[in-house]
Amino acid sequence: MTKPSKNIAIVGAGMAAITCARTLVQAGHRVTVFEKSRGVGGRMSARNSPYGTFDHGAQYFTVRDVRFVKALQTTPKACKPWSANMVRVLDEHGRIASAALPSREPHWVATPGMNALVKAWAEPLAANLVHETRVTHLETDALNPKQWQLRTTGADDSVRVMGGFDAVVLAIPSPQAHVLLHTAPSSKNFSAGTLEQIESVAVAPCWTMMLAFPQAVQPGLTSLGPQWNAARSTHHRIAWLARESSKPGRGLIERWTVQASSAWSQEHLQDDNARVEAKLLKAFSEVTGIRAVPSFVDSHRWLYAKTEKALGKSHLINTKSGLGVCGDWCLGHRVEDAFVSGLEMALAIG
Repeated sequence: MTKPSKNIAIVGAGMAAITCARTLVQAGHRVTVFEKSRGVGGRMSARNSPYGTFDHGAQYFTVRDVRFVKALQTTPKACKPWSANMVRVLDEHGRIASAALPSREPHWVATPGMNALVKAWAEPLAANLVHETRVTHLETDALNPKQWQLRTTGADDSVRVMGGFDAVVLAIPSPQAHVLLHTAPSSKNFSAGTLEQIESVAVAPCWTMMLAFPQAVQPGLTSLGPQWNAARSTHHRIAWLARESSKPGRGLIERWTVQASSAWSQEHLQDDNARVEAKLLKAFSEVTGIRAVPSFVDSHRWLYAKTEKALGKSHLINTKSGLGVCGDWCLGHRVEDAFVSGLEMALAIG
């Protein structure tokens, strides 16, 4: 017997959300996705600049789960392997502190930016994507107490109430999910113990800096500084560096993405962008040896970047009320963690 179609709201439009949404649509359900930003992707985002794009969130992904393999095969042109040459761990002076063996696990990137994969998967959902809309409250539907309604705020501060949902999935960072869950009626919410589990998840912030050196694109000069394309760093300010222009489909102009360490990002969480950029640029020069002045500098603060303590299960759902949560933070911080979480959330709804 065919299961009845449900009307489902999904809050968020990152990898977990879009995976969940497209799986539910394929199963015959109606889905509406609410996203506070103008586009999809979440931390699989790309920043445009006059000199090319930057993957200022997730840098790459790996593939281990056979279900992820099959999902990627549905959009075979969206992703390409990246020869990251990521075999080095650097100290604060740019010296090789350790040289690991090359990873046997391929590194993949979406092209022309990391958000391209989520965008491709979201295309069939375009008519049901509500952008620039923040969900502020979860409420019992005014017309049917067995259903949900969402109170939202638009980019112009307009307030709307949308109802008639049989289920609501929160595919957003755990702190944001925890806040939103507390607006839901206690009779339809998770147990106190489950809410405490969500609150115990730890997610660290990250300041990210983006640099462009168009002067490197000259006859006889194809790159500046080191000959590696990516490195993990033990510098107290920097955790990761990547030469964006080494990724497939990214263009030739020398560009770097620099991600600060969790500890430093937390310490400087409230600093303004200019102060962060000055400090990270100094550290970048120390680690890479690149002293040239970049023609482009930009930065972005991720409040919720890397899961340090995961939930320990792929998702949570109150089957009686249809309230659920998912995201990479349920399992870890990898792109594939987000995929698995969103997929298994959809399968649990049925």
